[in-house]
Amino acid sequence: MKDIREGFDVVLRDGDVIAGAVRKVVRDGFLVYVEGAGDFVVQNGAVKEVHDGRVVLDPARLSPEMRAAVRHAHDTEDPNVADET
Repeated sequence: MKDIREGFDVVLRDGDVIAGAVRKVVRDGFLVYVEGAGDFVVQNGAVKEVHDGRVVLDPARLSPEMRAAVRHAHDTEDPNVADET
């Protein structure tokens, strides 16, 4: 998809916590880095929408491995540290 750019945030639903970030756009999709799990290739068909520097994905169109990685992406964060944003 021509609207997706490196550095865009990746979410599963609008308003969700960030699931990852676009690392690289490739021929039929893009590479997403998910913290604690590494890189995943996402096909363009899994994209629901792109706006405001975010890519919203359809979880049903992702691999089980990526869905599991996204569920656990923030497990190592300290809940006692306040978000500075």
